[in-house]
Amino acid sequence: MRFVDSTELRAGFAARLSTLYGTEVPAYTTLVDVSHEVNQRVMRRDPEAAQRLGTIARVTAERHGAIRVGSPAELAQVARIFGALGMYPTGFYDLRDARPRPIPVISTAFRPTDRAELARNPFRVFTSMLVPEDGRFFDTDLAQRLRTFVGGRRLFGDELLTLADHAEAEGGLKETDAERFLTLATAAFALSPEPVDRAWYSELERVSDVAADIGGVTSTHINHLTPRVLDIDDLYADMSSRGIAMIDRIQGPPRWEGPDVLLRQTSFRALSEPRRFREPDGSVRDGELRVRFGEVEARGVALTPAGRDLYDRLVAAVDERTAARPDDDRQDVAAEVWREGMPRTERELAERELAFFTYRVRENGPAGPPPATASAADLITGGWVEPEPIVYEDFLPRSAAGIFASNLSGAGHLDTDEGGTDRDLAWLSGAVDREIHVPEELYRAESEASLAAALAELGTTPRPSSPA
Repeated sequence: MRFVDSTELRAGFAARLSTLYGTEVPAYTTLVDVSHEVNQRVMRRDPEAAQRLGTIARVTAERHGAIRVGSPAELAQVARIFGALGMYPTGFYDLRDARPRPIPVISTAFRPTDRAELARNPFRVFTSMLVPEDGRFFDTDLAQRLRTFVGGRRLFGDELLTLADHAEAEGGLKETDAERFLTLATAAFALSPEPVDRAWYSELERVSDVAADIGGVTSTHINHLTPRVLDIDDLYADMSSRGIAMIDRIQGPPRWEGPDVLLRQTSFRALSEPRRFREPDGSVRDGELRVRFGEVEARGVALTPAGRDLYDRLVAAVDERTAARPDDDRQDVAAEVWREGMPRTERELAERELAFFTYRVRENGPAGPPPATASAADLITGGWVEPEPIVYEDFLPRSAAGIFASNLSGAGHLDTDEGGTDRDLAWLSGAVDREIHVPEELYRAESEASLAAALAELGTTPRPSSPA
């Protein structure tokens, strides 16, 4: 019987989830269609530049999803399912202090960590977990009832988890088991027809729409699914021209003449979806909820910690300048700030060690090996190697919070007189009993391995400086 490896499982799951979400949220299918049209327009304009950060085949297949769970136990089960797909927790995101609106969750993203696996299928799932212990959002009584509710539900069945564990241990499944696993896994993230307890959901909704979406129902579901586009400004205009309501602006870095860095995101606004509600008197009535939306993203080059420091300073400058000039468009202000402070070329990003790159030995470089003390910047400026950008595979907390906030219907509640509760990467890693990868460490390792290979090819065995 044919063996289905984790890469094929991941591709199959991403495709099935996309079909499911398109059935549940038809506007998502429109978003995918428009993304394809925009990508083809960009390819016709300049195919080489269009594929600078990934082949068109990869970009076309690329998706990231988002789900929400209510406890460390549920997150640990999610980790088992995604582990079967060759997806590992990467990054820690705390949205509880996020602007423009705090959200009572911490998050990580499950994704492949190997460059070859990302090229084969770069599926990611941004996964948020509710923090009932945070007193700024939940009083003691509500927190206890919320933990009891979440503890009493079961999101994933034993058969699914057993198959997941076997697939992770073996690197895949036999074809019959693979089919069963994909069927169960996809069904676990479908929107449940079970009636929602109106009173309980409304009580949580007063704290946060996200809290209600996580802890107010007995199941989880795919919250949004995100294609990748090569020109997000073109897509935003195209979707708007079709009468689809988009959020107010594109999140992340501005559009400008220089290199694309990190991540730009936008979405169409959450749509009202029919749901059934159980009323306090026991009756079941039809109603609506507005929690799911369709997001789209454009990816740029990954920044080093020094590059992120520069990025953060520029974002702060944009905030300050926008506050002083409220009549000016924020995107215009941001582009102005970027022109003043961000390098205008990838090469300058590489030479200043502000972004992560791999290195290719130039065919017509200088004769003889470089000095043993040569840094990556020295090798570039000396003409020995050509830097090639490493695409940013992760997420920006502020952008994630901005997308969430733009699709919330209520203001929520935050008691700033109460203390929060400590949550960080180490805590989350212990909670799920798995290493949570640090994105910058993955990029650095890839960059250093590439540099070492280039140096070996050039006949040098140095200890070069690595990107800061």
